[in-house]
Amino acid sequence: MIAVEGLSVRQAAFALNGVTFAVPSGSYAVLMGRTGIGKTTVLEAIAGLRRPAAGRVVVAGRDVTALPPAARGVGYVPQDAVLFTTMTVRENIAFALEVRKTPRAEVEGRVRELAESLGVGGILDRRATGLSGGEAQRVALGRALAFRPPVLLLDEPLNAVDEATRDRLVELLRGIRAEGKLTVLHVTHNRAEADLLGDYFLQFEDGRVSEGRPT
Repeated sequence: MIAVEGLSVRQAAFALNGVTFAVPSGSYAVLMGRTGIGKTTVLEAIAGLRRPAAGRVVVAGRDVTALPPAARGVGYVPQDAVLFTTMTVRENIAFALEVRKTPRAEVEGRVRELAESLGVGGILDRRATGLSGGEAQRVALGRALAFRPPVLLLDEPLNAVDEATRDRLVELLRGIRAEGKLTVLHVTHNRAEADLLGDYFLQFEDGRVSEGRPT
């Protein structure tokens, strides 16, 4: 599960104050709201990429507010993928396993498994530069899933891909939802995308998060 309690984040003129919500374990939650309201900031605070001014973040029953990103057990796919461009696709997917000192054979097996399911097996030895938007997004998803996190955070994951790639990613994400092994928080402003993927809905408006589809 994910719980955000009284979260406040400030950066220059932008501020979030007292944001509170919870996502039940095993849910595929969709967080909706207009552009610029702070949805990405909330994800970054959960992932540990932004330090809150107040409040706390609980992931899988642990208060992770003071923990660094790698210690939170969270997989995060940012909106623009942000791959390590000096690494190959293979090295990007393996990254979270390598930093956890996972045995080599296990790393190689997990990378092959993910590459096959994500359709990137043919580009594993390419540098992560010059990839298409869809390829980069699939590699970023593989990197986030590699260490089998209990929580997956997705920031507009279908926003910059072509129609064919979008359909493939939708099927992958629906498979994740059907398994029910991950708690997912998926940020989008697209109502059709939310209806297609979500089983738990949150609406972010006027600095507050409420349960339910937007009216």
